[in-house]
Amino acid sequence: LMLDDIPIGLGSILILGIAAQWLAWRLRLPSILLMLLFGIIAGPVTGFLNPDEILGDLLLPIVSLSVAVILFEGGLSLKIAELREVGTVIRRLITVGAIVTWGIGASAAHLILGLDWNIAALLGAILIVTGPTVILPLLRHIRPFGQVSSILRWEGIVIDPVGAMLAVLVFEAILVGQAEEASTLIALGIINTLFVGGIAGAIAAGFIILLLKRYWIPDFLQSPAALMVVVAVSVVSNLFQEESGLLAATVMGIVLANQKRVSIQHIIEFKENLGVLLVSVLFILLSARLQLSELENLSLTTLAFLGVLVLIARPAAVLVSTFKSGLSWRERSFLLWMAPRGIVAAAVASVFALRLAEAGHPQAEDIVPITFAVILGTVAVYGLTARPLAYRLQVAKPNPQGFLIVGAHSWAREIGHALQEKGFHVVMVDTNWLNLSAARKMGLSTFYASILSQYALDEIELSGVGRLLALTPNDGINSLATLHFAPVLGRENIYQLTPEGEESGRKEVVSQHLRGRLLFGPEITYSYLTDRFREGAVIKATGLTEKFDFDEFMGLYSESAIPLFLIDKDGDLAVAATDSKPAPRPGHTLISMVDPAKEDEPDGSQASGKRGDRN
Repeated sequence: LMLDDIPIGLGSILILGIAAQWLAWRLRLPSILLMLLFGIIAGPVTGFLNPDEILGDLLLPIVSLSVAVILFEGGLSLKIAELREVGTVIRRLITVGAIVTWGIGASAAHLILGLDWNIAALLGAILIVTGPTVILPLLRHIRPFGQVSSILRWEGIVIDPVGAMLAVLVFEAILVGQAEEASTLIALGIINTLFVGGIAGAIAAGFIILLLKRYWIPDFLQSPAALMVVVAVSVVSNLFQEESGLLAATVMGIVLANQKRVSIQHIIEFKENLGVLLVSVLFILLSARLQLSELENLSLTTLAFLGVLVLIARPAAVLVSTFKSGLSWRERSFLLWMAPRGIVAAAVASVFALRLAEAGHPQAEDIVPITFAVILGTVAVYGLTARPLAYRLQVAKPNPQGFLIVGAHSWAREIGHALQEKGFHVVMVDTNWLNLSAARKMGLSTFYASILSQYALDEIELSGVGRLLALTPNDGINSLATLHFAPVLGRENIYQLTPEGEESGRKEVVSQHLRGRLLFGPEITYSYLTDRFREGAVIKATGLTEKFDFDEFMGLYSESAIPLFLIDKDGDLAVAATDSKPAPRPGHTLISMVDPAKEDEPDGSQASGKRGDRN
């Protein structure tokens, strides 16, 4: 590219990365597949992008620092408390399981691909990683329950620095050449990396905690300051022990996530957004670096190598790591079918292939295309099959349409009961024991906690739950609850009652970005609903037909009925909100709030309100 073309190249990288993420979301495909496809088309296929010309010598350092930030963001999602149940399995997966994967992968690379043992050992080390860039989006997509999700998150994040460390040590051993010296070098390197990376990460986290606790950083600088420290600790740690910076960044994230002294919510939100941006850019950059000749040289032997990794190496590693673990066969089966490779494998392969090529080592040019073939293959295999397999193994529920209802007072219980009678899972959260006791008597699942607590976010079992309804009398609590769970359920699936006063035409009581979608209608506030139920209103489920359609229904109740939910012919439920009114048709079931039953109501309608069940 000419100098004037560099801004075009940089802009194109960002545009292609974010466009691939958005298109993957629309098509419900693994985003990494489309990012790699876009990068390959823009790079080796069309020649439009050449990252080496755009960034030059800055490319690989940028990749290395970006990976450190991604691992820091992943570390922020790990809770030490989860290790009480799954710690043994995780420790085995990142030690024994990693060694098993390395041994089988290296052997297959030598025997099937014909690589010499040095290059095969390096490739096997690179490919033990899975990575948060592919694991976490898949887990959000599948939402498995039980211990499976915790195990995969911990493995995917912690195995990255482990794999990078092992790859560095194997690379140094290759340069040394003698087996005895190489084994000693690897042993010392592991110790040094764990010590340097672990200590550096803990010190960096303590530094951030101190600054935040003493209010030495204003709110608007908290996220940039954390980013600065992540980059600094990664660079400094690498100076003492190569590639220990990834471990330092991960440890820093884990320590910050599990301390209770200061709030790090600003940092978490910033890193999540930055992580998406970095992943998008990195996959475009690295896939665009591939050469068309390298891709054309891939053959059936590469597919055979991929088959060994998927069908032999991963199952063997999981079976060894979960032996006598207490996991069910369903959970173990799902674990052995989840090992997609991601950005760390691509970045590490790119770095060491370049270094080996500079050292004049034969076969160095084979590392990158084989690694990308494995990334593409594993993401395609696991990304397209993991979700249906999770449903088949019953470790996740398809199309979660259940409800997390905040507030278990009388008419909230009636709404929950009406939804549960139609087959939708309902969990009611409250801090009032009497309300929860009444809900349990109605057969509803309950959870005693403040909806704003970290405990609620961590411990509420959300399997089968896809929406949140905030129905408390406190508009502030409702808004905060929707913000609290928006990253988990998605902003399109969180609802709250219209704040008091907003229905009278005053200016917004709560800013739009600080609340969920408003339920039922612009005038349907907590006090309005409470008054209606006090006057005897009930929750009714009505089946609409050609003879008794929605207009007939509304005419029967003199326009006093308030549509709440609509279930279509396929069993999918829509929530009535001010920004989205369902369109009732014959064959649909309407759940609404109506005045006491009329004598001429249609057959098959059901009222679930119980006047005697009010507190």
